[in-house]
Amino acid sequence: MTDDALDQMAILAGALPFLKRYDDQIVVVKYGGHAMGEEDAALRFGRDIALLEQVGVNPVVVHGGGPQINAMLKRLGVKSNFVQGLRVTDEEMLDVVEMVLAGPVNKQVASAITRAGAIAVGISGKDGGLIQARKLTRTYRDPDSHIEKVLDLGFVGEPEHVDPRVLKLLIGADIVPVVAPVGVGADGQTYNINADTVAGAIAGALGAERLLMLTDVRGVLGPDGQLIPEMTVAEVKAGIEAGWISAGMIPKVETCIYAVERGVKAAVIVDGRVPHAVLLELFTGQGAGTLIRA
Repeated sequence: MTDDALDQMAILAGALPFLKRYDDQIVVVKYGGHAMGEEDAALRFGRDIALLEQVGVNPVVVHGGGPQINAMLKRLGVKSNFVQGLRVTDEEMLDVVEMVLAGPVNKQVASAITRAGAIAVGISGKDGGLIQARKLTRTYRDPDSHIEKVLDLGFVGEPEHVDPRVLKLLIGADIVPVVAPVGVGADGQTYNINADTVAGAIAGALGAERLLMLTDVRGVLGPDGQLIPEMTVAEVKAGIEAGWISAGMIPKVETCIYAVERGVKAAVIVDGRVPHAVLLELFTGQGAGTLIRA
């Protein structure tokens, strides 16, 4: 027997305990827009998700699409404004956001998974009443008057309620749901929602075994700049309070906390730039980021 064959057998044997752990469990994967435009990376992601489904895991994919929205807005000559990292979404902008997220981006992700051998179906949060949303309100303190003021972000929303029935129907039929982060209000108004927030809300509603947040950073770095492999919710909150968890990492860890506090066994911030990061995180003892648990 060749060394390569022995190596492959060792890998399979090492993965067996993890395959048993995740058998028939739900894993929600948030797929960031940064890698979607790279065809090789997108196809590799599709193969990884298809493999999860084929070995008995129940993956649910929630995707972003910021770069694709920016490209379309540039083509249309529409200018974007961001406040506290959120895209101000007026009526004209909302049409573009929904068109891109629920259209080509959603179908490209579903297609990559289907081409790899699983069956994936793209939906948005509006389908089947999946995500009932409300207008997101944010406040800020005026630096001159020191008065608390409300930011108007337009049609930017947040999940008010997640009805997972449509997802459970798809999962029960061995179909991988691919969700675009758009929701609808009680009055029928469409809202643009942050994909991280949607992934956390869906993971909580499904009682997922894992929430994987694929991003373009290694994970949570400690005060010494080194990657922290595992943290409790209390440790994360202390890191935010102390200031060494800051800036763009805060909304990511807050999403993880939200999901864990609603019953998700653990949430992981994963470096999506690492090839096969999802498989490394689930099926090896080393992982590829920072795991957050209760």
